[in-house]
Amino acid sequence: MATKAHPVNTNKAVLDRFLQLEQPKDACQVEYIWIDGSGEGIRAKGRTLNFVPKEPKECPVWNFDGSSTQQSEGSNSDLYLYPVALFKDPFRGGDNKLLLCDVYKYNKDPVESNRRKTCAEAMEQAKDAHPWFGIEQEYSLLDYDGYPLGWPKNGYPGPQGPYYCGVGANKVYGRDVVEAHYRACLYAGIKICGINAEVMPSQWEFQVGPCEGISMGDELWVARYILNRVAEEFGIVVTFDPKPMTGNWNGAGAHCNYSTEPMRKDGGIDEIEKAIEKLSKKQKEHIEAYDPKNGLDNQRRLTGAHETSSIYEFSAGVANRGASIRIPRQVAEDKKGYLEDRRPASNCDPYRVTEMIVRTTLLDN
Repeated sequence: MATKAHPVNTNKAVLDRFLQLEQPKDACQVEYIWIDGSGEGIRAKGRTLNFVPKEPKECPVWNFDGSSTQQSEGSNSDLYLYPVALFKDPFRGGDNKLLLCDVYKYNKDPVESNRRKTCAEAMEQAKDAHPWFGIEQEYSLLDYDGYPLGWPKNGYPGPQGPYYCGVGANKVYGRDVVEAHYRACLYAGIKICGINAEVMPSQWEFQVGPCEGISMGDELWVARYILNRVAEEFGIVVTFDPKPMTGNWNGAGAHCNYSTEPMRKDGGIDEIEKAIEKLSKKQKEHIEAYDPKNGLDNQRRLTGAHETSSIYEFSAGVANRGASIRIPRQVAEDKKGYLEDRRPASNCDPYRVTEMIVRTTLLDN
């Protein structure tokens, strides 16, 4: 019978001694990052290049054992990593890089969990509209035993209310992780534009954007990788589960803010309303695309309570956080701007989300 492992705490000061060693000028450490077969897990491994890459295409295609990541059979396990996005490495520093990759099979077809390929194709078709996205990524911090960080082990904290954007040791838990992640993302070149404590204690949010087209998915996936790596340093676990605690606690989403160039111009509210009308006709398809289990994860979250809409009904409204689509009040007043799709779950694949929105509102497919 398997037993739960205990966290292993190492002395980070010892590690720092080695990281301070001079790195050869002809050696660049590149961490290859990819999405595994679950559609929500992140894997990574490193290699040394004898030059500093300036663009992802300069990095060599690599391979890995897909049978260990739910992406291939053991009898034909080699899969390919195709570089797609390059960032500075906030963990190793210097000229070292983080490299996001697409995963392809032996026959050069994308694996099932590779949602980037079709997303990139949709963004290319819609590029003249200059679609912008911003995703509000909610997540929860857990102790190593799987219980929310800072919660009493034999009970629950006080009711929700004082924790949202809270300040003080009795209001927020894990701020060190949040601040470290914020700075690491800025260093890496991620367009992280804000952070805040969320409604459930030990739940937080960071926002990435505005990003145009395919870069939204690229930047959010790397921001998630960085968050997990930062939390690892503190011995804390990150979960993107959309409803980590049952009962009277808020779930976690990945609200997607969306606009096109016509929406951002004077009178753009008409384009926003047209987009909402199109979205209203494809509720089922969007729900299936908004979490890795085709709506089953979001079913626990989208109940019509705790600032969510019902998973079974489409709704829209100005400043309404209980609607599927919210039009921010400032947008309604300015008559231009963007809309907020509040349905995506916190563990969504941003490639699937942004592709669905573009196909529905711009490509009519």
